[in-house]
Amino acid sequence: MDYHELEKTKVTELREMAQKYDDIVGASGIPKEQLVDILADKMGIEKPHKEVVGINKAKIKKEIKQLKKERDKVLEAKDRKELKIVRRKIHRMRRKLHAATKLK
Repeated sequence: MDYHELEKTKVTELREMAQKYDDIVGASGIPKEQLVDILADKMGIEKPHKEVVGINKAKIKKEIKQLKKERDKVLEAKDRKELKIVRRKIHRMRRKLHAATKLK
C-alpha cells in the first residue's frame, strides 16, 4: 500500500487499521489527514514530495515577481485595461508552474 491508496481509504477503515497499533490512542477522534500521516509513519510509507519538471522554476518565479511590481505600478496609475493584462500574465505563469509540478 502506498501513500495515495492510504489517502483514498475511508476513515472507518483507517480507524480499524489504527486499532492494530497499541500506541495509537483515540483514533476515533483524530481527523483523517492526521490519521493518514500517523498510519503512514507506522507502516513505513513515505509522504510524496512535489517536484517541478520540464521548466525553470526560478526563472518563472522571478518573472512573476517582476509582473507583480508592474501590477502595483499599473494599479497606482489606475489603468484598468493594462491591469487586466498584467493580472492575466501572472495567472498564466502560476498555472504554468502548477502544471509542471509532479508528485515524486
